[in-house]
Amino acid sequence: MLSKKTKYAIKALVILGKHADQPPMQISKIAEIERIPKKFLEQILLDMRNAGFLYSKKGAGGGYALNKDPKDIYLVSIMRITDGPVAMLPCASLNFYHKCDECHQETTCGIRDVFVDVRDATLKILSETSIADIIARENKLINI
Repeated sequence: MLSKKTKYAIKALVILGKHADQPPMQISKIAEIERIPKKFLEQILLDMRNAGFLYSKKGAGGGYALNKDPKDIYLVSIMRITDGPVAMLPCASLNFYHKCDECHQETTCGIRDVFVDVRDATLKILSETSIADIIARENKLINI
């Protein structure tokens, strides 16, 4: 299941992507448009800034803006920043591997084998889907 933190991060990056040609947006404006608790959003945007996806400007006309093109911000990166592993089992994770305590033999574990396939399919989609893709999908859905 997608955490609220990840969902809010994606929503914030999408709204900033839609306004990429405008001045930085204030946190309160993003929170209002996307109905995200402001305090929670502050931490999320700080994480996104620290990851290099955003820049912030202080003072009058200040706020947050994308530091990268929306087509270069992929969902897999956002998820790893906000939630860590993408895999549903620690033994199936590429970047956050951890052997399961109850497992006797990983190489013959059918559960692990299935969830490696799930991880691979999920990673393929998340690694190929950018913020620009989500914006395009939303625009298409609006015009249906």
